[in-house]
Formats: sequence, C-alpha cells, structure tokens
Amino acid sequence: MLSKTLSSKLKKTALALSAGLFLTPTISHADAVNTTGLAVTDDTVTVGILHSVTGTMAISETGSVQAEKLAIEQINAMGGVLGRKIEYIQEDGASDWPTFAEKSKKLLVNDKVAAVFGCWTSASRKAALPVFEQYNGMLYYPTFYEGLEQSPNVIYTGQEATQQILEGLDWAAQTKGAKKYYLLGSDYIWPRTSNKIARKHIENVLKQKVVGEEYYPLGHTQFNSVINKIKLKKPDVVFISVVGGSNVAFYKQLKAAGIDMTKEKPLFLTISVTEDEILGIGGENIEGIYASMKYFQSLPNENNKKFVEAFKAKWGKDIVIGDVTQAAYLGPWLWKAAVEKAGSFDVDKVREASPGIELTTAPEGYVKIHKNHHLWSKTRIGLAQPDGQYKVVYESDELIEPDPFPEGYQ
Repeated sequence: MLSKTLSSKLKKTALALSAGLFLTPTISHADAVNTTGLAVTDDTVTVGILHSVTGTMAISETGSVQAEKLAIEQINAMGGVLGRKIEYIQEDGASDWPTFAEKSKKLLVNDKVAAVFGCWTSASRKAALPVFEQYNGMLYYPTFYEGLEQSPNVIYTGQEATQQILEGLDWAAQTKGAKKYYLLGSDYIWPRTSNKIARKHIENVLKQKVVGEEYYPLGHTQFNSVINKIKLKKPDVVFISVVGGSNVAFYKQLKAAGIDMTKEKPLFLTISVTEDEILGIGGENIEGIYASMKYFQSLPNENNKKFVEAFKAKWGKDIVIGDVTQAAYLGPWLWKAAVEKAGSFDVDKVREASPGIELTTAPEGYVKIHKNHHLWSKTRIGLAQPDGQYKVVYESDELIEPDPFPEGYQ
C-alpha cells in the first residue's frame, strides 16, 4: 500500500503531466505545407470559384463554373492535393465589375482560400487584379483576352491576342483573300483593346483597310443600325468581339435581315462566340460564321473525348462545352500540379513552381505554363454548324508561344 506522501507526489506528477498535455501546442501536419494561414487543414484545402451566374454574362460564365467543379470532383476522386480533399466557396460576380473586386477580397481575406478560379471579362479581371496583388492571392483566369498584362498573381489559361487575334486575321487574309474589315465589339476594355490590336495588324502588317468600327454596351439588343452599315460598307470580314447575351440578339437579327452567313459575303469571324453562347443563339441562327480559338468541343483527340464524356455525365447529355469552359477546367489541374511540385499551398511557393508545369491530359491536347504565366497553345479556326458545334477547318502546326506584350501593338 502506498504511503500518503508517495501517493500525494504521484497525484501531483499526474496532474502536471495532464496539464502539460493541454498546455503543449499541438503541431498539425498542415503547418508543414501551409505557413501563411490559408484555409488548409490536415484533411482539406479550400479554394474559391468566382464567376457571374446572374446577369448578362451568365450565358458565358456558367460553363466555367461547371468545368471547375468537375475538375475539383475528379481531383478529389484521385485523392486530392497533397492528400487533402478540395472544398470550394462559390461567389457570384453578378456581371458587375465592382462586385468581382468585393467578392475577391472576401475570398482572400475572410475565407483565406488557397487559390481562386474565376473572372471572365477583362473588366472583371481588371477590377479584381489589385485585390489579388494587394493580398497576394492566386487567380486562375480562363478567358481569351487582349494581352498587355502580366501579373505574378495570375495564371492566364486562355489565349492572349497574338495567339488568337493575329493568327485569326492572318488566316482570313491568307485563305479567304480578305482586304476590308469591319470591327464590331461590346463596349469595354477587351473588345476595344482587341480591336486596337486588330486594326494595327490589319493596317500596318497586312497593309489592308478597316472600313468601320462600332461598340455597343453590354446587354445591348438592337443591332439593326450596325447591320445596315455593314451592308453599306461591304467589308470582306466582320471581326466580332460582342460578348454575353447580346450575341443572341445580334445573330438572330443578322438572319432576319436576310444575311446568309454560309455564303461568306461578308465572312463573319468571331473571337467571342463559343458553343456556350451558341446554345442560347441557336445553331440555325449562326451557321456559317467562323471562330478563332484554341478549343472546340469537336476536337477528336482522346483527352477531349474523355473530357466531353465526363462533362456530359455530370451536367447533362445536352450540355455543350466552349473554349473558355475548357480553359476553366485546366485551372484546378494546373494549380494541383504546381502545389505538388512546390510541396506547399503557400502562394509564393506555388507561383515559383508554376513556370514549366505541363498538362498532357488537357482536352485541347497539351499545355505548358510559360514564365510569363500564360500558356503555350495552338490556334484553331472553327466553322459553325447548324447543330451548334464547330467544324475545325484550320489548326496551327505548332504550339504558339504566348507574347502578351507584342512589339508594335501596344
């Protein structure tokens, strides 16, 4: 039997050990891969999804949300990222640029997400960019855009102007003999800057002529006036960067005005109408136009066949997939690869690991992150079919190196 003195000492020792268990700080395994206070636990990592699911841009951005969620689901099924399942917080930019900035700050400051997949228009990206740079967040931006930007806090998974605009105009001049162009766009930074670049290329490089240039507000639905101007000016090519719901009105009014786009007089070349928009426009209303992009749902490679099958299985057999939707799908995969290369979720380490990341499973075929944070990609020209799909009629021989600051176009 223990003496009272010994019993008392043992009790004190036990209490001290017990207290020590509560006073000693627990060391989470998450600390080793997350030193900057991001929303990372031993089991999960939280990211943000930020697109317009309401307003005029919802017709274009809904596909991006679907693609990002599919990628996250597939990554989780493979075990997640660094052994952690991805959880997401979704916010609605509501087709309003200040809202994108506000929601970006919420995701980075309040929710402490490890990355954000989002934005669509250049206006939304420009509004959000200062927030990402101020709070050192990482944005994966999926839309083809005007270039003239390079941020350490953005990975641009769509094309920039040299890969889409210049290649598309060269194709029109070389294969269709185009000499006169009419530039038409929505009234914000991407169409205006894109057409500034297009005009310089048409006039200074191709030595040809721009016979008209018009812009209309987002959501605009009355295009009869500009359709009459196009008839009067008789351009060889109408180069179009109209976005969102306005496309539905524009192409229906073209057809109602008696313009047969299959005759290619003039030839309509868009850099903004993907299969997502055609779903709202109707294939019968847009048959015969051409699009300059890097991805079309009809691409015959094995990567794309698997992607399309998985996308339809999740979102419905009648769903369609456009260029930006595919580029949005790349975002979570490229982020996963960079995190695993870095061995950390910390933004600075992910940024450092990103250049050189390759994705051989991309639906478009193959992509690689350039040191300027854009992707090497091919340019393709598609011809719109009555079933709402594009038939690929041209593909660049090689991957085109991204050049967001082309000499002579700034």
